[in-house]
Amino acid sequence: MAEKLEDLNLPVAVVTRIIKEALPEGCNVAKEAKLALSRAASVFVLYLTSHANKIALENGKKTITNKDVMEAIQDTEFGRFEEQLNEAAEQFRKMQNNKKEALNNKKKAKEYQTEDKASDEDVEVS
Repeated sequence: MAEKLEDLNLPVAVVTRIIKEALPEGCNVAKEAKLALSRAASVFVLYLTSHANKIALENGKKTITNKDVMEAIQDTEFGRFEEQLNEAAEQFRKMQNNKKEALNNKKKAKEYQTEDKASDEDVEVS
């Protein structure tokens, strides 16, 4: 658990990056506003996590799943974000699968190279 309340805040650099992506080019945001948005985002994450954890526990689970988060989104009246969140979750799953597939392909290629070297060493030339 966090020792200080500030430990629970999202990094301002991350929030700043999100702000820049959301606003049109040339729009400036004051330092205090960035800090306020960072704190608000942290409170939102804690609030939603608390609700999702409650849902998971009610269903006899110790691990919060995407389904629990989506149910918490509905319960906390943030349902209008559900479609965007589902799209983001799907993109994340695809990205994870692509990474896993690339790693497996890399391992297979390495194994194939190792087998080729081993078979080359086994060949005797008279």
